Amino acid sequence: MAKSNAQRQAAYRARHLKNEDSLGERLNLIVDLHTKLALERWAKCYGVTQKQALCYLIAKAQQAALDQAATLPNGRMIIMTVRYV
Repeated sequence: MAKSNAQRQAAYRARHLKNEDSLGERLNLIVDLHTKLALERWAKCYGVTQKQALCYLIAKAQQAALDQAATLPNGRMIIMTVRYV
């Protein structure tokens, strides 16, 4: 019997949550148009997928925060603010 659209979609999601390390997590969010277009441009510029671009940018931001925290007394973290351009 043929699968319904919902069944096909559920199977697709299940397959794509499994990566080489079995550490895949689904992220479902809505961002403003300018943010989405910026991500698309950034990914295209560097020849990577949007997923790869987002993972890279988040890892770089996390490392920057950790580097900054390492220079503060008692390793305190400070709140970083993000400006949209």
